[in-house]
Formats: sequence, structure tokens, C-alpha cells
Amino acid sequence: MAFVIQQLKKKCSCLSCELRNLTFSTLEGEDIERVCASREEIPYSKGELIHREGDRIHDFKYLKNGLVKLYKVTESGEEQIITITRPFEFVSNTNVFYEENYRYSLSALEDSVVCCIHIDLIKELILRNGKFAMNLLTILSRTSENIISLGLEIRKRNLAGRIAYVLLYFSGEIYHSRIFDLPVSRKEIADLISMSSANVIRTFSEFRRDGIIKTNGRTIEISDMSKLEVISKRG
Repeated sequence: MAFVIQQLKKKCSCLSCELRNLTFSTLEGEDIERVCASREEIPYSKGELIHREGDRIHDFKYLKNGLVKLYKVTESGEEQIITITRPFEFVSNTNVFYEENYRYSLSALEDSVVCCIHIDLIKELILRNGKFAMNLLTILSRTSENIISLGLEIRKRNLAGRIAYVLLYFSGEIYHSRIFDLPVSRKEIADLISMSSANVIRTFSEFRRDGIIKTNGRTIEISDMSKLEVISKRG
């Protein structure tokens, strides 16, 4: 049986990734095979809509690679960005177990791959496998906590502190580099931190003037990490 399970895991690329170790490691032979048969990897180009608020929920989704934004569109047509999601995080699954339609929209900030598993299969596995249910609950709770923490950390800062925090977030949490291509526009940053685009542009100019960052189009280089960290903490 162990050999069969290992062979199934090898054949299923989704279950050989980090997510398998976190969530699907409690599943055995037939269940692993059913997950593999059910899953679908869907590529999305940068800027492409993955699903829209109000769309019917058919799948449980996680981000295999790339970067996506979760957001809500206001009555005036403005976007309210809720969070930016990294690989191996569940995307827009906050209401999949108690509602039939998505509450938020999801789109790709970079070329991305989303892995989808039919929601009915996930629900069945939860009912039959307590360890799987606990693993899934743990990761969903962590994802929700990350969303809440990001919002709280941003809101407790002033303008300069918010932008410094966002730049440090992209540098440390997303790209792990001082130099990176900013995946969002100044307008999207403004939506994320609840400030005006004009204020965001002005603050970027001040950071450049003070030698904290260098910019070349969308490419950002953090020249003075210590100063940016101070601005973020004091903001």
C-alpha cells in the first residue's frame, strides 16, 4: 500500500508541492487519486480576471505560482484591495463553506497558475477525515489571520509609514530581494493603503529624493533598508 501511495503522489504534481505536506499528507491511496483526478491547473496572464464577485463557487482554489490580488469593487467602480496573495496560499476561500457565490473578485498581478479542486470533493474529505479537516482549518485560519494582520498593520501607520510597510512587504515577504519589479500600480497601492494616488506618487518622490529607494519604471531598488524600516515602524 505504501508503494502505491508513493506512486500516486509522484504522478500528481500538485500533491508533490509544499501544499501536500501541509494539507494533503493525511490522505491515502484512493483519496489522493481522486484529488489528482479532480484538480485542474489553470494559467492566468498578468491582469486577467480569475473570478468575479458574485460568480458561482465550483472549486476550492490555491495559488501554485504567481501573485494575485483579492479585491471588492465599490458602487462607484473603485477597487478596494483586501490582500495580495503569494504562492501556496488559498485564494478567495473565505466563504466557500457557507455561501454559493464569491464575495470578492480575484485577478492575477503576474502570470500565475491556480490549482482548482472541486468543492464537493473537499467537503466530502472534510466529513470523512478529521486530520485533513484540521490541517485545512489551520491553513485557512492562518490565511485569514494574514489578511487581518496586513490590514491592521497598514491602518495603524501614517502615509509614509504605510508605503514603507508595503515596500518592505514586497521586498521581504514576496520577492526576498532589495530589487524587484513592483507588481502593482501607484493607483493599486493607493487602493491597498486607503490613500490617494497623488499622495502615493508624492511619497515615492520623497523616498527617491532622500536616497531611500531608486526607481526605473516598475523596478524598485531599496537603497537604504534601515531608514525604510525606521519609517515603517515610526509611521
